[in-house]
Amino acid sequence: MEIVDKIALETMVIDVLKTCYDPEIPTNIYDLGLIYEIKIDDEANVHTKMTLTSPSCPVAGTLPPEVEAKIRNIQGVNSSKVEVTWEPPWSRDMMNEEAKFELGML
Repeated sequence: MEIVDKIALETMVIDVLKTCYDPEIPTNIYDLGLIYEIKIDDEANVHTKMTLTSPSCPVAGTLPPEVEAKIRNIQGVNSSKVEVTWEPPWSRDMMNEEAKFELGML
């Protein structure tokens, strides 16, 4: 049985998450702080907990499946599951410095 390099796999997951964008805010979902948790088990199954900027987000039905599919397509990933949560609610404070800079908030 092959040993899963969880750190390398998480880095690849983050790189893929940085290719997913919220259509209302021109910044990727990772830098926006929409990704709350990435868990990778010993079989390379990836569970991602994320939120959206609001429950009425126009991509609420399409963004989570897009994220799930993009992660599933990473070489070495066995399966991908995205869980959407509203707790805690997203706020601008969750954005990293790069996102704040891109949006002129610094």
